[in-house]
Amino acid sequence: MDTSESSSTETERSGTGTGPDAPAAEDPPRRGWRRWAMDTRPLRIPAYRRLWSSTIVTAVGSQLTAVAVPKQIYDITHSSAWVGYASLAGLLPMVAFALWGGAVADTVDRRKLLLVTNTGIAATSLLFWAQAVSGLDSVVVLMILLALQQAFFGLNAPARTASIARLVPAEQLPAANALGSTVMQTGLVAGPLLAGVLIPVIGLPELYLIDALALCVTVWAVVRLPALPPLGEAVARRAGVREIAAGFRYISRHKVLLLSFLADIVAMVFGMPRALFPELAAHTYGSYGEGFALGVLFAGIPVGAVLGGLFSGVFSRARRHGWMVIGAVVGWGVAVAGFGLSGNLWLAVACLVVAGVADMVSMVFRGAILLSAATDEMRGRMQGVFTVVVAGGPRLADVLHGTAGSVFGPRAAVAGGGALVVVAMLALAGAVPALRRYRI
Repeated sequence: MDTSESSSTETERSGTGTGPDAPAAEDPPRRGWRRWAMDTRPLRIPAYRRLWSSTIVTAVGSQLTAVAVPKQIYDITHSSAWVGYASLAGLLPMVAFALWGGAVADTVDRRKLLLVTNTGIAATSLLFWAQAVSGLDSVVVLMILLALQQAFFGLNAPARTASIARLVPAEQLPAANALGSTVMQTGLVAGPLLAGVLIPVIGLPELYLIDALALCVTVWAVVRLPALPPLGEAVARRAGVREIAAGFRYISRHKVLLLSFLADIVAMVFGMPRALFPELAAHTYGSYGEGFALGVLFAGIPVGAVLGGLFSGVFSRARRHGWMVIGAVVGWGVAVAGFGLSGNLWLAVACLVVAGVADMVSMVFRGAILLSAATDEMRGRMQGVFTVVVAGGPRLADVLHGTAGSVFGPRAAVAGGGALVVVAMLALAGAVPALRRYRI
């Protein structure tokens, strides 16, 4: 880690996880199979356990709405273009409010902000249910509700993630990130599958209602969190354009933070091939059944991420966080390139599963770096930028891979993208030593 970053970071770490809920002593090293299993130490902290437990329910519930909205729009319009427009309608407010929400999270009690935003998300789900029950069949109303929901999410996500560093000790941040990321990735697999089973049985309105009820669990969990007021001079600040700009200046001055964002951008923009899954399922793996091939391709990365989380004990206690990020992104690139070169469906899925494991490792340690290398007064803004990068990177990748696939062919585009990830990440790591040197 750069010398310029050491003082503020070490000061911040000394105050992390020292509240009444934090563990008092270092745990003995785990032996045997326990070294491989997920590190669950953060769950011993009641406040974090409440926050994490609520995520289990909402991770699945949110995916029900994520499936129901495009399904309802397609049922009304019979047009995939309108489904795409709706996605854009949700992206723009999410980006704007995530940046602003990060600044807000640094100036107010984060628990209160979570209460307001989680209540807003739950109310929006109820409105989704109401319009579906009424038979309104209005795409405009659906897009407005989606924009409102994503605005609340943009305000919520930075505060939620930034709060973790106030609830658990610094050395347990990778474990906490692994626990949270595993739940979210499990939701990405289980939620759509559950929606597919429930839609023909109970219908779309009830999916919205289930999500709204699940969000009530989140509100209850947040009510029971301790107060999380801003520290130091942040109390006197207002959240505006100046504070958002200060967050970007902070990133530019702290190279390890900048590199953590660039690592994710490199991995996602060059190496996320999902836009080519339909074409590959139809033409390269069509002999297995187009629908079946498409399903397993989309499931490959989330399944790998879940497996990585379940066995995260093998890496979550690592101290060289920078090298873990570099290795994970390079591993992602190699796995994606292998996927592009695979003519056999099961070999291709195996490569995607490996990529999912690498993605989990990257998420765990990039998240830990953002929480440990930034001071508390900047954590909200760092998480706001992180939310934008995570949401925007795959969408840029869809455009890039779709274009490259039409020019070079889908397999060449995927393999080339994976190779670019490896080259770009190694070049960044070689040019800027801050990430290589960073450890906790």
